[in-house]
Amino acid sequence: MSEISNLSDLYIEELKDLWSANDQMARALKKISPKATHPKLKQMLESSQKGIAGHTDLLKALIANQDEKVSKEHCKGMQGLVDEALKHTIDDGPEKGPVLDAAIIAQYQRMTHYGITGFGTVAAFSKALKLMDDNKQLRAAVKELYVADELMTLLAEAAVNEDAAAE
Repeated sequence: MSEISNLSDLYIEELKDLWSANDQMARALKKISPKATHPKLKQMLESSQKGIAGHTDLLKALIANQDEKVSKEHCKGMQGLVDEALKHTIDDGPEKGPVLDAAIIAQYQRMTHYGITGFGTVAAFSKALKLMDDNKQLRAAVKELYVADELMTLLAEAAVNEDAAAE
């Protein structure tokens, strides 16, 4: 981590941290996704991995546009969320079925909420720094994360949680 002395430095550090968070979530979802049993959940997790890849590309481009070395800063916050997600879905989670699907959605949403706050924060920083193109792209990413989260909530409430309660 480099020395942070102004908002521009903080903006760049946060972009690098988010890149790490994205990579960690993507790796976790690659392990978790095959365990999902509900077909719509499987589809949504696959789609989410494509979205994460797109957001990672955006972060790399934004860092490069600031004439900074394109590198990431390890995100300890996401590391904790990933550890919990793997614990509750793979290590100590249910073997299969709707209860596992409910656990997968819960862990997915925890990681996604971290992304929403991270992308929202850098969007606010970019606005303050008058980086309007960055701001537009980051706000679009926040909207995509909100939509993904809302779709998971709808799936949980309309099907998965009901199926898990009936088990």
